Amino acid sequence: MKLLAMVVALSAAGAAVAQTTPDYPAKPVTLVVPYAAGGATDVIARILGQQLGEIWKQPVVVTNRPGAGTVLGAGQVAKAAGDGYTLYMTTAAHTISASLYKSLPYDPYKDFAPINLASVVPLVLVTASTLPAKDLQAVLAMARAQPGMTYASPGNGSPQHLAGALLKSKAGLELTHVPYKGDAPMLTDLMSGQVQMAFVTLSSALPHIKTGKLRPIALAHDKRSQVLPDVPTFAQAGMSGFQAATWFGLFTPASVAPALKQKLAQDVAQVVARPDVAARLAEMGGEATNAGPKEFAAFIEAEGKRWAEAVRLSGARVE
Repeated sequence: MKLLAMVVALSAAGAAVAQTTPDYPAKPVTLVVPYAAGGATDVIARILGQQLGEIWKQPVVVTNRPGAGTVLGAGQVAKAAGDGYTLYMTTAAHTISASLYKSLPYDPYKDFAPINLASVVPLVLVTASTLPAKDLQAVLAMARAQPGMTYASPGNGSPQHLAGALLKSKAGLELTHVPYKGDAPMLTDLMSGQVQMAFVTLSSALPHIKTGKLRPIALAHDKRSQVLPDVPTFAQAGMSGFQAATWFGLFTPASVAPALKQKLAQDVAQVVARPDVAARLAEMGGEATNAGPKEFAAFIEAEGKRWAEAVRLSGARVE
C-alpha cells in the first residue's frame, strides 16, 4: 500500500508540473559551462544536454564560457532570467569561489538554484612511481623527514591545491605548493619526478595509474572506488576524517519558478539515472550521485564550509 501511495503521489506531482509548464521548452535551451571545450565538465554537460534534448524535443546548446576560475560563466548565468532557458553545469569551484575571491559580481548561493548533483569525483593522492614511499604512512614519514617536500596542483585555489593545504595542516607537514596552469603540465612533471606528489581527480589520474607512471596512495573519500578497488581511503590508511572531491552539478538562476524547477529536477534525474549515463560517469572516476534540489542544497552548504576552511589554511586569495 505504501508503494502504491508513493507511485500515485509521484504521478500526481508529475502531472502538476506538466500542467503548470505545458510549453517548456518551446525553444532551444542554453547550457553554460565555465570551462573550455573538451574537459570533464564539458563532456558531462554534452552528455546530459543531448539526452535532455531528446526528452524535450528541443536542442540543448552547450556554451563554453571559460575564464577567471568559473567566475565569467557563473556571472552570465546569475544575470539570466529564471525561465529555464539558461542552465549552468559547474564544479566544486563554485563553492570555493565564495571564499577564494575578495568580491564576486554574484552570490554563489543566493543567485543560483541547485537542480541536480550529477556526480562526485573523489581526489586521489598520487606520487611518481619512482618515489620510494609506497603507502600513506610512508609518504607522511618522508614528508616529515624532508621538510619542503613538494606537492603540485593545476592552479592556485583549485580543489587539488586546497586538498594539499588540508593535508599539510592535518598531518602537521611542511610542504611546498607548486601550482601549474592546468592538469597536463602538472602531470608531466609529476610523472618525471620534478614534483613529488599531488591530489588528482580520478578521471585525470586513471590512465597514468594504469600505465604505472603514477602510484595511487590514498583516496580522499569515505569509501573505495570501483575503478581503483585496491587503493585504500585515507581513513583505511590511518588518517580519519580526510575527504576532498570535486563534483559536477546543474544549476539554474535563482528566480526559477517552483514548478519549473521541479520539472527540471525530474527530467535531469531521469537522464542521470540511465545506465549508460551512470556508466559514463563511472568511467570518468565519478559516482552518479543524482541528488535532487534539497539534497544538493545541503551538500552545497557543507561544501562551502569545508572549502572555506581549506582556503583559510592555504592563504590563497584572489582580489
